[in-house]
Amino acid sequence: MVQLDEELDENDRNQQAGYIFCQKHKMVPVIPSLSKERIRRAGQELVAKDWQGDVGFRVLRVDSSNMKDVYYRPDDLKQSDLLDMVDNVKEDRTAEDLLFQVLVDWGVDLTLPIRRETVQGKTVFFVDDNALVACFDKGITEELVKELAGHEPLRVVFRDNGFVSDAVKINVEQVFRQLSPTTEVKSI
Repeated sequence: MVQLDEELDENDRNQQAGYIFCQKHKMVPVIPSLSKERIRRAGQELVAKDWQGDVGFRVLRVDSSNMKDVYYRPDDLKQSDLLDMVDNVKEDRTAEDLLFQVLVDWGVDLTLPIRRETVQGKTVFFVDDNALVACFDKGITEELVKELAGHEPLRVVFRDNGFVSDAVKINVEQVFRQLSPTTEVKSI
């Protein structure tokens, strides 16, 4: 389902009931609020009729890239600007934001099941079991890389500055080449 974030008009006779409903339930008075509530209620009805399947849904919004804009001319930069460029991800972005950008970039179906696990103290996302494995935490060690390679995922992605050292970052490709040679490895 695709829905524009259209506001409900409390003075429009055709939208008044929806506007009042949103106000009563402390929801933002926009059409997507009503759409999400309808889907939730339809799912509750199915569960009440002993449905055993999945009734969840995801809400995604189109946004700007998660990556910082780095369009600078060398003569426009100062030495003090370099520290701001250590992390290429915008500060307000979550691991889920990064995950969904990677899913879109790689053309992975956004409806696939996603499982979040803690592996060696780091948050790791498993998309459709092993279609994609992603870890965007910082402090990634070679031991974690080896454990993830043991899952033999189709694709794996890490945060570019997430590794505990440059040596670990450099060795990631080699670890996967040895333990899971068919895995496509990427850093963002």
